Amino acid sequence: MEWIKLIGILIILVGFIFKFDTIAVVIIAAFTTALVSGISITEFFTLLGEAFVKNRIVTIFLLTLPMIGISERFGLRQQAVILIEKMKGLTTGRFITLYALIRQLAGLFGIRLSAQPQFVRPIVNPMAQAAANARYGKISEADEEIIKAKSAANENFANFFAQNTFAASAGVLLISGTLTSLGYEVQATSIVLVALIIAGISFVLIAIDNFLFDLKMDRKYGKKSSKGGQKS
Repeated sequence: MEWIKLIGILIILVGFIFKFDTIAVVIIAAFTTALVSGISITEFFTLLGEAFVKNRIVTIFLLTLPMIGISERFGLRQQAVILIEKMKGLTTGRFITLYALIRQLAGLFGIRLSAQPQFVRPIVNPMAQAAANARYGKISEADEEIIKAKSAANENFANFFAQNTFAASAGVLLISGTLTSLGYEVQATSIVLVALIIAGISFVLIAIDNFLFDLKMDRKYGKKSSKGGQKS
């Protein structure tokens, strides 16, 4: 009857199929598995508590959600928009390129940022939208969605291609350790040098893509005149 210990997997499958609460399904599956395996209720909660404490770093990101919500509630988004509107000549593409550069520099110095919820949604996208509105006036909803997508995509590009430019990053250590275990003596610095080249190439491509986006927007909307009208 050892197979009965797999009942937790069945519970998870059924829970996910019927779209029950994920956390509740996982806990019930774990609790049921513990009971059929001969683990007492006290031992189960002890194991659950120990696992939570050992992996509590994983749940720290949850603290950022209410913090960002509170910041937005008290005008973070509005102040970011006002700041961008005061910067003459700053286009959406230039701003997003600047943010991509900041993200790559953060990776170079080993600064890890969960930037989609903390920066892109509440700050980067509104500022990119503000740059477009300041330059062109009201833009279409379709272009607003494109700017939103470009803000998120450039965050991913910059973070992904620059995350191994720091010698002590998890990716560099994993690559170095794996190659060493296979008989290839590779130094972490060698991996970083290659990653720097890739990061540099990716940034050039990011800058070109954003520059072309600005040209496309200029052709579509023209530039606002000093009196708020559109140039022909």
